[in-house]
Amino acid sequence: MKSFWIGTTLFVFSLLVTVPLAAEDPAAPATNEKAETSAEETDSPGQSVMTLGNEHISSLKAPHVPYNTKPPTSGPHTHNVAKWGVYRQQVPDELQVHNLEDGGVVVQYNCDDCKDMIKKLEKIGWEYLKKAKKEKKEKGQSKYGHILVGPYRDMDTKIALTAWGKIDRLDAFDEARIRRFIEAYVGIDHHPKSKN
Repeated sequence: MKSFWIGTTLFVFSLLVTVPLAAEDPAAPATNEKAETSAEETDSPGQSVMTLGNEHISSLKAPHVPYNTKPPTSGPHTHNVAKWGVYRQQVPDELQVHNLEDGGVVVQYNCDDCKDMIKKLEKIGWEYLKKAKKEKKEKGQSKYGHILVGPYRDMDTKIALTAWGKIDRLDAFDEARIRRFIEAYVGIDHHPKSKN
């Protein structure tokens, strides 16, 4: 049992410390000043999902309410976030949810024999990360670095796009649809507003 906890701790530490395939340290995301509306009402991409709050949990293994989507779109999460970038291994739910809260969009795939599709998804991730780096150099900040791309084994479709309270599921690569989702939701901060 002790070796299980040591292995789990080392895995989490490696996600937090190691650099993903492409990582950025973008400026803080823009704050969402608009009231929340459903995707159907505004013709926004994806499907709106009831949010499960912003509760922080002590670790990846801490008990919490189950997520209402796979991959998750909100809910309990650790205090840590995954480094923004392109991954080849699945980012734990409890980490990626915090990335969503921080204004991230997560592009995930579940397909073993889709090397071309995976390359296209990774390419989109690299392009946004590169755009963020350029914007940050020119303007001092950029919302476009808030991207994670990687595998997610426990979902029913080949591709899932998630943002805070939003999900879009695809069975085939659709670049325009993916970019529309990213452009609509990347960089929108979802931390609870201060009551002061």
